[in-house]
Amino acid sequence: MARAIKGMLIECDPSIKSLVVRIDQDYRDIVIEELDDTHLLIDPSKLTFIKKELNRILADNSYNPFDDEDAQVAAVLG
Repeated sequence: MARAIKGMLIECDPSIKSLVVRIDQDYRDIVIEELDDTHLLIDPSKLTFIKKELNRILADNSYNPFDDEDAQVAAVLG
């Protein structure tokens, strides 16, 4: 017997897709199906969580030159 699952289709860059798949590996039950390099079928109830996790990961992996300046100023002022 066929079974239907409610899902949401998202389209994204391959790099963002890999991050969503990594989030799914950590938390499970997010990605229903990987369709191709840029499309995923996800659980629609997890969309807000995915957005928050992506923002956190991208913020952690972003370079901010002002962070280096603040560290240098703190070192000089000691």
